[in-house]
Amino acid sequence: MASRTLPRPARGIVRSSVALVSTLALATVLTACGSDDGGGSGADDGGSSGGSGVTTIASGTLTVCSDVPYPPFEDFDESSESGFKGFDIDIVQAIADGLELELAVKDSSFDALQSGQALNANQCDLAASAMTITDERKAALDFSDGYYDSEQSLLVPEGSDITSIEDLDGVKVGVQQGTTGKAYAEENASGADIVSFPSDAEMFQAIKAGQVDALLQDLPVNLDHQKAGGFTVVETYSTDEQYGLAMKKGNTALVEAVNEQLAEMREDGTYDEIYNTYFSTE
Repeated sequence: MASRTLPRPARGIVRSSVALVSTLALATVLTACGSDDGGGSGADDGGSSGGSGVTTIASGTLTVCSDVPYPPFEDFDESSESGFKGFDIDIVQAIADGLELELAVKDSSFDALQSGQALNANQCDLAASAMTITDERKAALDFSDGYYDSEQSLLVPEGSDITSIEDLDGVKVGVQQGTTGKAYAEENASGADIVSFPSDAEMFQAIKAGQVDALLQDLPVNLDHQKAGGFTVVETYSTDEQYGLAMKKGNTALVEAVNEQLAEMREDGTYDEIYNTYFSTE
């Protein structure tokens, strides 16, 4: 087939086409410049929690970090929807329900929680891990209102000669690193050989293996070990401690929302129901 030369467009048509392209380009630039007035920031990948007004790291979900196991506050439970159980877990489940959010729980080291590292890295929205509110921690974290009053305690094997903190001179005492129990032991267990562990699980294994002679930590946790048999709590210490739920520094909206939920739980009886599940003496 012979080739044909197509006619060139008139010069006026070329100018009109260029003008149209220029107009469209200008409109695009003006639209982009004006987008700052109406759109959201695209830097925050979190999702708003419906009517609660808080923003979470995963849309529609309250992500909670906890150092597990630490019964009766937190423990593994494959039969539960979250995969965890315990007093803290039930508390945050009720908070998530009140905020119309799903609950997701992540196991984390206590050091990463109490230092603020996990929250600052956006690994979770909230830390629920039997964490005492202290001035030192408040420098790195924001806390909810206190939700549990705690005491320290001394656990020893049944039949031990240790009957009080005065008997710990030269004795190996297990504590968890980064905790108020460790601080209490350092201040009050004169002459004790204090051995730090990353979690309660390692501490309890150590006393069962005879590697330490006593454990000094939160009373409910030692009472849980006492229930297992072979160990006894010989002394308790009132320290005016309160546990708080920790959040990223400056996350005021979440702190206020969590406090509102805690207050509602106390008013409607939900808190007492959860408390009695784990700590009732009747």
